[in-house]
Amino acid sequence: MNLTVEKTPLEGLLIVKPRVFRDARGFFLESYNQATFAAAGIDTVFVQDNHSKSSKGTLRGLHFQTVPGQVKLVRCAAGVIWDVAVDIRPQSPTFGRHFGVELTPDEAPMLYVPVGFAHGFVVLSDSAEVLYKCSNVYNPATEAGIAWNDPDLNVPWPIQGLDVLLSERDKTNPSFAEWKRTVIPA
Repeated sequence: MNLTVEKTPLEGLLIVKPRVFRDARGFFLESYNQATFAAAGIDTVFVQDNHSKSSKGTLRGLHFQTVPGQVKLVRCAAGVIWDVAVDIRPQSPTFGRHFGVELTPDEAPMLYVPVGFAHGFVVLSDSAEVLYKCSNVYNPATEAGIAWNDPDLNVPWPIQGLDVLLSERDKTNPSFAEWKRTVIPA
């Protein structure tokens, strides 16, 4: 098989590693094949591809779509990012926990982020290009976020010495506690 799938400590969040073929010319990899993914237990239908380019220190997140949500398959095509997913499924035993992984084009690992997770990344190289597939099209009416630096989540972003660049939206995302009050009855 041209694909390996590794579980993370957060149920449903996966690291997907394609087989990379290298020779003197460079490399080749199959980044997505529906049949191969289905054989590995990932049967998500993706309907939208996104591509972002960001400069060093850019931090995007923590973002998610509300109902119906979006599954994302994230990979870094150029540069280096630290990619994070936070479990925001109130009934989950890992609710509020996070998982982070460095993504680079070298071995081309991808992070499979199911519905019910907030997602974000920070660029560690001079620039980075991030590609991600989504299971639903973007809908601005359902976009949401949680503060990337929320002390309750305590995500250990590797930003020491970086000038963090944020969008206006990401500067004003609610805290985890504020967001929880909107989804969990008192």
